[in-house]
Amino acid sequence: MYIIEHVRNGQEILDLGTHLAMQVYALEHIHLDEGIVFPYRPSASVQIGRYQNTIEEINAPYIEEAGIQVVRRDTGGGAIYMDRNHVNFVFILNESEPKFEDNFNKIYAPAIQGLQKLGASNVERSGRNDLEIDGQKVSGAALTVTKGRLYGGYSLLLDIDFDATEQALRPSQKKIESKGIKSVRRRVTPIRPHLGEEYQDITPEAFEKRMLLEICGVEHEEELKYYRLSDEEWAAIDQIVADKYGNWEWNYGTSPRYALNHEGRFAGGTLSVSLAVNKGVIEDIRIYGDFFGTRPIGELEEVLVGTRMDKPALMKALAEVDLTAYLGSITAEELVELILE
Repeated sequence: MYIIEHVRNGQEILDLGTHLAMQVYALEHIHLDEGIVFPYRPSASVQIGRYQNTIEEINAPYIEEAGIQVVRRDTGGGAIYMDRNHVNFVFILNESEPKFEDNFNKIYAPAIQGLQKLGASNVERSGRNDLEIDGQKVSGAALTVTKGRLYGGYSLLLDIDFDATEQALRPSQKKIESKGIKSVRRRVTPIRPHLGEEYQDITPEAFEKRMLLEICGVEHEEELKYYRLSDEEWAAIDQIVADKYGNWEWNYGTSPRYALNHEGRFAGGTLSVSLAVNKGVIEDIRIYGDFFGTRPIGELEEVLVGTRMDKPALMKALAEVDLTAYLGSITAEELVELILE
C-alpha cells in the first residue's frame, strides 16, 4: 500500500480542507497498482457530515473565538471535533467487498491488530462502524464505494480534549427546528489509558507510524512506500480547496432550511430575534424588544435579509446603519452575537 503524506515542500499540512481535497483528487486521478492510505492530523477542526445542518451542529461563538476550522466532508455521519491528538487514516482501495459490512472489517482489521500489539487488548468492533474499548468508543469510520473503489477512513482518538469537544459541538441553548439530520453524540474514551505501560508516553507521531506499519503490512519503516505529489497535482488540489472545501457555500450554505428564536437582555433593553434561514442565509427576520428606537424596525430587518449567518457578513451589513435610530443603545456587536447565539 502507498502512503500519501500531508507534507508539501517539507512542511506538514494542517488545513483540513486541503486534506479532504487531496483525497478527492486521488480518488479521481491517481490509480496505482496498490491501495492508498492518507495519514493526517489537522489543526483544531470540526468536520461536518454531508447531510448535516452546520449551524445546528456547532457552537458558532466558541468556534470563532478559538479559531477552529469548519469543513463539510463528502460522506454522511455526524459532526466530529478533530485536533492534533486524533490520528486519522483515509483509504482508497482498488477493490471493495461484495457485502458492504465487510468493508468496515477490511479497513479496521489492521487498526485492531495494531492497538492490541500496543496493549489495548479489549478493543473490538461495535455496531456498524465503531471501535470500542470496554464499551466506550475510541474510533468511528465512514466509507463509500465509488467507481469500483473503496473510499473511507477513521479517526483513532489517542487523546481527547473533552472541553474543546464539548464546547465546539455543543449548540448554545436555543429553540431550533430543522429538517437536517441531527448527530448522535456518544460517550467516548481516549485510547492512551488503555495502552500498555511501556506505551503510555507514546507521541501522536510515533503512534501514527506504528499504525502505518500494521496498515501497510510491513515490519520496518524502511519498507513503507510513498507516493509524492507533483507540482501539477498540488495545483489541482489547491483549486479543489478554492472551489469547495475552502468555500463558505459548501461548508455552510448547503445547510437545510431552519428557524430559530433568540432572546437577550442588554443595557439598552431586551431584544428578541426570530429568523428563517435557508442554505446559511437569512431568509426572513423579525426583531422585537423594549428598546427605544425612532425609525421603523422593518428597515433594519430588510438590511439583514439575504445576509450570511456568520459574524463578518453580519457586521458588514450593519456597518453603514445608524443602529441608534432603530435599537437605541444596543450595539451591532450585541445584535450579531444574539443572532449567532
